[in-house]
Amino acid sequence: MRVLIVDDEEIIREGLAQVISWCELGLELLQPAASGEEALQRIEQECPSILMTDIRMNGISGLQLCERAKTILPDLEVIILSGYDDFSYAQTAIRQGVTDYLLKTSPPEDIIRTVLEAKRRITERWAEKGRDVLQAREEFERKWVQWIVHGEVTEGTIEFLANGLSGDKTINHFSSGCKVLIWEASGWNGPNYSSRLLLFALRNLLQDLVPSCIYLIHQQTLVCLIPADDAQDLPRYGSWSRLLERAESLLKCSIRMAAGSSVANLENAHVSYEEAACALRYLPLLPDKIIKYLDIEHRRGGKNIISPEEENQLGVILLDNDPVALKVWTAQLYENLIMDPECTFETAMACLRSAAVAGHRWMDRTVRMLGSDGEVHIESSLEAEGNGFIPEAALFRYLHAIMSSYHAQVSQGPESHVDRAKAFMESVSLREVNLQHVANHLHLHPGHLSELFKKVTGRSFVEFVTELRMKKAEELLSVSPAKLSEIALLIGYEDVKYFSRLFKKHYGLTPSDYRENRSSI
Repeated sequence: MRVLIVDDEEIIREGLAQVISWCELGLELLQPAASGEEALQRIEQECPSILMTDIRMNGISGLQLCERAKTILPDLEVIILSGYDDFSYAQTAIRQGVTDYLLKTSPPEDIIRTVLEAKRRITERWAEKGRDVLQAREEFERKWVQWIVHGEVTEGTIEFLANGLSGDKTINHFSSGCKVLIWEASGWNGPNYSSRLLLFALRNLLQDLVPSCIYLIHQQTLVCLIPADDAQDLPRYGSWSRLLERAESLLKCSIRMAAGSSVANLENAHVSYEEAACALRYLPLLPDKIIKYLDIEHRRGGKNIISPEEENQLGVILLDNDPVALKVWTAQLYENLIMDPECTFETAMACLRSAAVAGHRWMDRTVRMLGSDGEVHIESSLEAEGNGFIPEAALFRYLHAIMSSYHAQVSQGPESHVDRAKAFMESVSLREVNLQHVANHLHLHPGHLSELFKKVTGRSFVEFVTELRMKKAEELLSVSPAKLSEIALLIGYEDVKYFSRLFKKHYGLTPSDYRENRSSI
């Protein structure tokens, strides 16, 4: 597929010729033309597929060149380059068959995208002219997906697919075995650019750089079948990581890859695909550009729930309405998961969901303690990606929505200091609760907080804390086999006898009698 650049300014045409690696994009760049007249003399003989021309030139203008060139090559894709951001020119250009309109000041990545879009249109037209070829390609891709993705290998499948290979790709090319790579690409934005277009561009590029492999776009990924001994297929780059870096540089995007292990024969290619798909799930969790199944297969699972300490920290942050601290807490949670060498995708997602549940549990517990009526409505939901991954930004948004909903709907009015004190005590370990600690957290004088408690609740601060500890002790005695001394320490009493006297005064039974009565029910 050939490209002809036409511009009467040498610096422009030479710049366009050199700033883009045309060959590696699968395009042949013809010698640029210095005028419309020169271009017309060469077009019929050189037959370019894509014409990039300045709109204003001495002699024949770009629009005149377009009109005459289209009479010679009706399927010619024309891209107008202009130094003038003039919509009237664009309208005229569109009427005369121009397919794209770019400013000369456009960055290289915009030019690359526009040219690749033109290449895609040309390829689609070629395919439309050969309906049988298109149908054969669709059948090839359908069987390819059945074979590689779903593991359905019927009699004659491999031979059928081998007959559909092009170039030097033959069934013998994979005689030593094969393995599967799965590529993801991102970074092209804008209304006219889809993820599929980027994958189309990546496939075309890889087909030119490593033609010995088989490529297929499947869903939102590019699947690649390569010979088991792939080192001989990368003489120009030496490794897949260097090839990946080169592809990123050419396409101005971000690319990552997951690799399955080698299998001995083509019939088992699905096994390698399953491994690559498993490794693919780890791309959001690990910093590497390339993740091999062999790197993650040994993992047995990390923590799948946040710790009580982390939950307490989260409760305090939500209570303080501190989005900066929430951002730090969320980032630290993800970092801990990433740094855990035993973490699997499943345990990581379970842990992240437990963080969301902890936020909701904090909301319910706090609202219930404050005696508020009804449920608090949260203007958000926890959004996972298609593969089930929960992005850091999604978890932060969800927890931030919980925090905002609480402070907008509950934490209001003249009693808010006392409400915040109650919620804080509910969010931290009871061993840490005392008047000075709570007052410091609320930035109040201890005496003032004590007066507020008496005025709002009718009880002293100490009486409220004692009741809170007794309720927690009752809960622990009902569900936990811990010793009385351990329970006393958990709720803030070092003297187990003092704890027992308070508990009996509150419930009319000693802790031991209460536990025995509960166990007999």
